[in-house]
Amino acid sequence: MPALRIGLISDTHDLLRPEAAAALRGVDRIVHAGDICGPAVLAGLGAIAPVSAVRGNNDRGAWAAGLASLERIELGGARLLVVHDLADLDVEASTPGPGVVVSGHSHRPSIATRGGVLYVNPGSAGPRRFALPVALAELTIEAGAVSARIIELAAGGHRG
Repeated sequence: MPALRIGLISDTHDLLRPEAAAALRGVDRIVHAGDICGPAVLAGLGAIAPVSAVRGNNDRGAWAAGLASLERIELGGARLLVVHDLADLDVEASTPGPGVVVSGHSHRPSIATRGGVLYVNPGSAGPRRFALPVALAELTIEAGAVSARIIELAAGGHRG
């Protein structure tokens, strides 16, 4: 079975940057970790690959009503748990435990392994905030092994 490429994106805040769309082309699935802020972002991502998304603290209104605050996804033998704000997650309470936790909210891209669980925050791909990079991430799943990398986007012009 070939490797699965999963695009991880968060905190778009109603902005689907062309740089983000280009970086996601060719992925098998897109996972959005919340603060989407509008259905046009989901539609744009859906034109690239199938999308799974969770509701963030800024996702309000009828369009967001169908989004869960927590999603469990199994892809290529890997178990993903997706939540917007990591503070809302009790990993010990999730059974069976995830292999990967995907979160957003902080706008800070990071990859860390704790207790055998890979934690990935793709950062913010929306309007730039403070001095934080505009970024997303890619998860690769091959033969049950999972790896992640942060992709900083050369994004200009859009400030939040």
